[in-house]
Amino acid sequence: MLTLRTSAQRGYADHGWLKSFHSFSFAGYYDPQHMGFGNLRVINEDRIAPGTGFGTHGHKDMEIISYVLSGAIGHKDSIGNGASIPPGDVQRMSAGTGIQHSEFNHAQDSSTHFLQIWIEPNVRGIPPGYEQKTFADSEKRGALRLVASNDGAQGSVTVHADAKLYAGLFDGDESAELPLNPGRKTYVHLVRGELQVNGQTLRTGDAAKLEAETRLQLDHGKAAEVLVFDLAA
Repeated sequence: MLTLRTSAQRGYADHGWLKSFHSFSFAGYYDPQHMGFGNLRVINEDRIAPGTGFGTHGHKDMEIISYVLSGAIGHKDSIGNGASIPPGDVQRMSAGTGIQHSEFNHAQDSSTHFLQIWIEPNVRGIPPGYEQKTFADSEKRGALRLVASNDGAQGSVTVHADAKLYAGLFDGDESAELPLNPGRKTYVHLVRGELQVNGQTLRTGDAAKLEAETRLQLDHGKAAEVLVFDLAA
């Protein structure tokens, strides 16, 4: 079964310095029908204005992934990490027993556009941790590149969760197929462009929720960038 959730059905918040679309209930946006999907809890599409950002704040027992689309995020945390996260990098932060961090757009003339993703961990009370890796566009072109997994397979970042995350770029005749375990859940989020998912057309910001499916087919892309989540039911 494939269920389409369009971009316009997401929650939206405009804080001036921050404009954010919420795929699932978050902060002031509450929809009891969209509290998460499997162990995927948050996908926020954020745009941070120049010279602004999230001040220091805390998290606990959550796997947090940042996926930058344009601009860059300046990250600092309470376990000693300080980094800039550009497009092509995937950052994983394990909140564990507790971590404080900030995220800032240091550019004075351009916004930062990124996805903030939360996945519920399958182990709690671990020491907080951090990982950041670069995945070239060439690795994602016409393919699904594993970028996060629970065992760090294929050089992906390691999440302490029963989940995998793939990223792909598709245009023209490029296509990819992924076998699915029908006992799990699959969530497809179209970051930008247009793409067919098992014959269903998705456009920028749309998502497809797949349950009891055995196969994922991606094709007929038009400048498409997509994230695919393999999730615990």
